[in-house]
Amino acid sequence: MKALVYAGPKQAVLQDVPAPVPKEGAVKVDVDYCGICGSDIGIFLGTHPRAKAPLIFGHEFLGKVAEDGKRFKKGDRVVAYPLLSCGHCRACRTGNAHVCNSLGLIGIDVDGGVCESLYVDEDVLFKVPDGVSDRAAVVIEPLAVILRAVHQAEVKGRDVAVVIGAGPIGMLTGIVLKNLGAAQVFISDVAEKRLALAAELGLTPVNVMKEDLEQVVKAATDGEGCDVLFECSGSPQGAMDMTKITRVSGTICMVSVHKVPHEVNLQQLNFKEQWMIGTRVYTKEEFRQAVEYTKDLQPQLEKVVTHIVPMREAEKVFDMIADTSLGTVKVVVDCKDI
Repeated sequence: MKALVYAGPKQAVLQDVPAPVPKEGAVKVDVDYCGICGSDIGIFLGTHPRAKAPLIFGHEFLGKVAEDGKRFKKGDRVVAYPLLSCGHCRACRTGNAHVCNSLGLIGIDVDGGVCESLYVDEDVLFKVPDGVSDRAAVVIEPLAVILRAVHQAEVKGRDVAVVIGAGPIGMLTGIVLKNLGAAQVFISDVAEKRLALAAELGLTPVNVMKEDLEQVVKAATDGEGCDVLFECSGSPQGAMDMTKITRVSGTICMVSVHKVPHEVNLQQLNFKEQWMIGTRVYTKEEFRQAVEYTKDLQPQLEKVVTHIVPMREAEKVFDMIADTSLGTVKVVVDCKDI
């Protein structure tokens, strides 16, 4: 079968690989679509600390069950909770398996879903609701990341929120915040095409190459700053700006995983008694909630998927994402179009 394989730094190769092997408790899933995540970019660049070549990319996959199982029937549309936890460490024993001490993921620690088919344990599969389009369903996994983030930040209705970074995660964060009743959601970036989409989604775009984000937010909040801020850029500037944009007793949620240490103004964190909290992935229950949430957010989720690439051209996806002129947000591979 065909699969997009990480063959070494900056080598994404479409090649023939052996067909998947059946295993106990798993069903065969024929993959329809698979999203490309920021972690896939790290793998492609050769900077991911765990991913080793050769490896099939992808953990954001949507497909159809190819054979009857114990819980699923042939033809069921499914997505997979892709986390791999040990079950024995303190995190796992205390209900926090999503931050297992040795957490792994499908598509990082084992072969992933940018392929024609794979076997997946039935207990991690979730059926996609009828009526939800493939285009919306393929972003269920990153949507679960956002649900975890807003739960961690304890977002309240009528909060003024700021999202730094209008990539896929930032855009989805803005969508969820609006749906939860935020009074206003500012979202910053430097890419005009992404900011135009943000405006279309009802967010307030700020191009930080042309405007000062702190000034814009404080002008809208009587000089106080936002109630809650989500750092989704992973940039040094985002790390430095977040404490000054957020109000006294406000909350900062670190959604982006910063790859190297960046400067943070901890003095402002003290003086303004701000709350800073981390978030990583999601619980299995939050993944289930994301599956259901697609029914409410389908039109917005569909807009986040800006580019669908046929499998036969999948080798170019990372170059597309790197080309800022294209204005990509979420890029998805059509694994049926070989």
